This record gives sequence, structure tokens and C-alpha cells, in this order.
Amino acid sequence: QVQLHESGGGLVQAGESLTLSCTGSGDTFIRHTIGWFRQIPGEEREFVAGVGRIGAAKEYADSVNGRLTISRDNGKNLVTLEIHSLKPEDTAVYYCNTLADLRSGRPLGSWGQGTQVTVSS
Repeated sequence: QVQLHESGGGLVQAGESLTLSCTGSGDTFIRHTIGWFRQIPGEEREFVAGVGRIGAAKEYADSVNGRLTISRDNGKNLVTLEIHSLKPEDTAVYYCNTLADLRSGRPLGSWGQGTQVTVSS
């Protein structure tokens, strides 16, 4: 089973962009569809973006569509999430996980520590 680690969060100003990284360990990374989730304080964790095993198929949540770009580099066991035009309401802990499939966005693995994104107005 692949283990994933999130990084790249931080404190940013509204309107800026940020790139988060999800790095996988092990040689099975390419077998997995990977997704990004976020948990806003006081709310349920929600799916925001996913990418298929070879990086061609992508899915985004309607609530953030147009401001996110998900990409993957299987040579580096890496999936990135670019968030553009950040808003204070994007403040959340962001997590990555393996997915059952892109359509459902259902997470399969255990949750890591996540990476905190804080957007100031």
C-alpha cells in the first residue's frame, strides 16, 4: 500500500496562489488514483480534486472549479495541487489520499497529517 505525505501549505494573502505537494512512497504509486481533500474548521472533510493513474483524467469539485489545477508526475511519485486566487474561505487543512475512482471521489486509505493553508484577507 502506498503511503502519502502532504506538504506545501502556509500563510498566504488573499488573491495569491499556492502549490501543495502529495508525495508517495513505494513502487505502487502509479497504480492509484489520487485525490485532494480539505477540511475547513467546523466542517466535514470534502473532496476538491482528483487525478487518474496516468494523469490524463481529472476531476474537480464544483465549489472550487476554475481555481484548482491538479497534476501528477509518476516519475517522482508526486501529485500537486495548485490553488489560484486564494480566498479566506479556502483556509483549511488539505489532505491527499488514494481514491476508489474519480467519479465517486471516495477515499480509500488512511489519513495523514495534512498541510495547513491559511489565507488572510
